[in-house]
Amino acid sequence: MHHYDLAFKPSIGLYGQHDPSAALFVDGELVFAVEEERLTRQKHAPNTFPSRAIRACLDRRDLALGDIDRVLLPYEPSLRRKILPHYLSRAARAPGLVQKAYRLQQTAVRESQAQFFPTRQIEQRLAELGEVPDVETLPHHSCHAASAFHPSGFEEAVILTVDAKGEYDSTVVWHGTPDGLERVRTYEHPNSLGLFFAAVTEFLGYHMFNGEGKVMGLAPYGSRDDDIEARLREVIDTGVDYDVTELITGFDARNAVGRLETLLDRERVNGPGEFTTFETDLAHVAQRLLEETVVDIAETYCRRLGTGNVALAGGVMLNCKANQAVIESPRVDDVFIQPVAHDAGLALGAGWLHQNPASVPPFTHAYWGPEYDTAGVRATLEKNKLDYHEPDDLAGYVAERLADGKLVGWFQGRLELGPRALGNRSILADPRTVESRDRINRYVKHREEWRPFAPSLLESAADEYLTNDRPDPFMITTSNVPAERLDDIPAVLHPADGTTRPQTVRENQNPRYHRLISAFADITGVPVLLNTSFNDNGEPIVNTPTEAVKDFYGMGLDVLAVDDLVLEK
Repeated sequence: MHHYDLAFKPSIGLYGQHDPSAALFVDGELVFAVEEERLTRQKHAPNTFPSRAIRACLDRRDLALGDIDRVLLPYEPSLRRKILPHYLSRAARAPGLVQKAYRLQQTAVRESQAQFFPTRQIEQRLAELGEVPDVETLPHHSCHAASAFHPSGFEEAVILTVDAKGEYDSTVVWHGTPDGLERVRTYEHPNSLGLFFAAVTEFLGYHMFNGEGKVMGLAPYGSRDDDIEARLREVIDTGVDYDVTELITGFDARNAVGRLETLLDRERVNGPGEFTTFETDLAHVAQRLLEETVVDIAETYCRRLGTGNVALAGGVMLNCKANQAVIESPRVDDVFIQPVAHDAGLALGAGWLHQNPASVPPFTHAYWGPEYDTAGVRATLEKNKLDYHEPDDLAGYVAERLADGKLVGWFQGRLELGPRALGNRSILADPRTVESRDRINRYVKHREEWRPFAPSLLESAADEYLTNDRPDPFMITTSNVPAERLDDIPAVLHPADGTTRPQTVRENQNPRYHRLISAFADITGVPVLLNTSFNDNGEPIVNTPTEAVKDFYGMGLDVLAVDDLVLEK
């Protein structure tokens, strides 16, 4: 008899607001995981119970909910009591006595539920799907930490989990050993690096929990501004003893935007658009302050705990530039970053938390979602009377189209878990000309033209194209490029600082994608492809062949490869 654990992260009620997901573990081994947004088609799937993701997990092994031995929930609502005064204070600030009384009553009901009935809402929603198994609650940041340490391959490490907020904690330092995880230091809400960067994101006209990566990408266009930095330092301290609580006083970073307007003596940006020098400099300064803080925490605890290994998770650690800064620290020997660092990765950590870290295999790929066979794809295309053909050598044929400057939708194998398309649900192009970058921004992704793209390259070529010369199969950090290679791949360099955010590809990680890049290298001499996620602006990465075909005809793509079949315009 097998033992089945179903781990899932909701975004309702007491359990967070965004990025729900579900994962199935069979006898402790991860076999399937998917984000709810890929199934609902709503980016980040806010305020959503992951019913579709749960069903997909069950369907993977033809299970009913009653077959599950244990549900693992990566939240422990009872821990919210540690910051109860903050909840009450927020309610008490409501305008007018009636509104104040109403919000205090709502807070009392919600926090009573957290203490005495922490899983009731979850059990009620599960009952709609079948017989409800036992539900075990686990601390949010513990699950982030397990997601980073357990599959890292490290025997010992410093683990940093950095996000907006768990139950009561925003940044936690852990010591990982063969015995598991020990909490070493906690930075409690509202002392939140996630909310600090979210406040800057909102000030610059983007939305928190969605636009932070755009601010990171904007930062290299700016430069150091001593006046902006001095004003920010009036309300924040950086480094290992960082403190942002003078700026972040509540639960929503939007509350801090007014404080930033006063502090910086200008109004927030009214939606994204053309940025002034001041705004790019603000992004630059905020990014640098974040980096110096994360690096100082990592270095300090590497010294104190006597290890050079660092593992990273939490939504803030999707910041590739900060990750590069940690990797390049002389005090740090090796780094593992959980590629599903944001809340969708909590389901992974929940499934691993009670396991011996040494028993969890290294996380070498992110292909854990649904897949579709060629016969089904063929039937779909024929039903819709779409012309297609089947090349004898798919990789060679598509590589030739790419070398001719065509833009390709590439839909293969199992869906990636996490925010990056890693060669299974990707849009691909020739990296050798900036025209590729500009065409995709303008006609395919319909997004700001200043935003850069990332490369996929053969791992065997990393020492030739990347200065840090380290495998990175997850596109989760940045690297400089040797001067002699800059002219080879201009489409995948950041236009402002010349860095790149690479995905290295080994044959045993993704054989078909490896063949495609190799075939492109045989034609061009360049073992690199421009790779961006297969989705239009504002939508999740495509999941099904039908979604891929729809986007193919709705975007400026030239070729679509779905499994073994090719469509062309």
